[in-house]
Amino acid sequence: QVQLVESGGGLVQAGGSLRLSCAASGRTFSNYVMGWFRQAPGKERELVVAISRSGSTTSYADSVKGRFTISRDNAKNTVYLQMNSLKPEETAVYYCAVRQEGILVYDYWGQGTQVTVSS
Repeated sequence: QVQLVESGGGLVQAGGSLRLSCAASGRTFSNYVMGWFRQAPGKERELVVAISRSGSTTSYADSVKGRFTISRDNAKNTVYLQMNSLKPEETAVYYCAVRQEGILVYDYWGQGTQVTVSS
């Protein structure tokens, strides 16, 4: 079992920034690929970005490239998502999740944190 707890969400104006954190506990954090997802009202959950176990490889959705940055600190069992130049359409619940390398299914999920971007 892996427990994930997101934090850092909130209300921000368009063009502003937020930094989300996801703290993990349970199994060895560095064994897992980490991902950030988001789900807007009435829309499907989408993968925003993923980061490899070591942090050396990242994969961003085209919509966030150049504005969002993922990082991880395996010593602190935490993954971060720095979000800059936020847009109102990025209002959503943001989730972190983990999966094993080589397996596409994310096994464990956090409860989510709300990000609201006002225009």
